[in-house]
Amino acid sequence: MLTGAQIRGARGMLNWSAQDLAARSGVSVPTIRRLEKESGPTANAYERTLLDLKRAFEEAGVEFIGAPDDKPGVRLEFYR
Repeated sequence: MLTGAQIRGARGMLNWSAQDLAARSGVSVPTIRRLEKESGPTANAYERTLLDLKRAFEEAGVEFIGAPDDKPGVRLEFYR
């Protein structure tokens, strides 16, 4: 599971617009915007949607760290 802050942070690290993420993940821009507004874990999202977002970010070199309920974060992989 991802948090809204992780999604915002990953997009920011990659300098991607919501449209860029939508194109790479297949998730609609309105859904991305809705998930980014959530303050904690994105509990109201379909698992497939979160997997698609995570896959797109990971393919671009983003690594998700921490648990959604305990110090979640993002970082770029060093060896890409």
